[in-house]
Amino acid sequence: MRARRALIYMPGDDLHKIRKATTLGVDCACMDMEDGVAVNRKAEARQTIVEALKILDFGLSEKLVRINAVGSGLEAADLDAVFSAGMEVHPDGIVVPKVERAEQVLWVSAQIAAAEQRYEWLAGGIALIIQIETAAGVVDIRSVLSADPRLEAVIFGAEDMAASMGAKRTPEAWEVFYARSAVITHAAAFDLQAIDMVYVNFKDQAGLEAEACQGAQMGFAGKQVIHPSQVEQVQRLFTPSDEEIAHARRVMQAFEKYQQAGQGAFALDGKMVDAPIVKAAARVLVSAQAAGKA
Repeated sequence: MRARRALIYMPGDDLHKIRKATTLGVDCACMDMEDGVAVNRKAEARQTIVEALKILDFGLSEKLVRINAVGSGLEAADLDAVFSAGMEVHPDGIVVPKVERAEQVLWVSAQIAAAEQRYEWLAGGIALIIQIETAAGVVDIRSVLSADPRLEAVIFGAEDMAASMGAKRTPEAWEVFYARSAVITHAAAFDLQAIDMVYVNFKDQAGLEAEACQGAQMGFAGKQVIHPSQVEQVQRLFTPSDEEIAHARRVMQAFEKYQQAGQGAFALDGKMVDAPIVKAAARVLVSAQAAGKA
């Protein structure tokens, strides 16, 4: 699975901003049809995104499209537009906001599968990524995340989550901590990537660093960003450091040595190492490889 350390949103009706995103070296460039676009600009966003898919080179960035929520009345037209380019081009993945029921996941997956078959694209080649950002989504998260094998990642939306609960957003984010924890826990249970919430004050680099570090410690694979100035910092903080990679390699080498000797737990650098530590080291190396560092 590819690295999704930083996912940036661009309004789908602004070709200039989409073009700018292709120059950032960001992991995921998400062209938005939902909250970033005014209601009277939805049709313009569809046309602009199709144009962007046709004419822009996204390089190594994963090109994503966020449609409007299933049930909004806009989702079918959004997908029809995205797939209208036929065999010429298609996005790497579809992002679905405000998912609350498994049926919503299944419906979008079926539309993607139909397009893949119609245009003879690689079956299963278009990723499905969903957003959990309402109280109802958290309550039914188990059935949602287990709904369809196409699902690769889940994004946590703190702003909409707080609004759905009537909570007041604070810098400490304790009001959404339960929901944030539920997303990362269930994502891990179903072997899905989890992408953390947006830090909305893009001028506060210290605050971004603190929140991103906490997200990485919790187990999130990456973070949503809303401004180019956030990209480099987020990618760095969600990439294992050289020291972490070197330590993980030493753990795995020692593990193999002691396994051959028939020994389970062992000591390394004065600390006991057992199965959970070995699993953590293996995850560090997987993350490093995905980020191109191992």
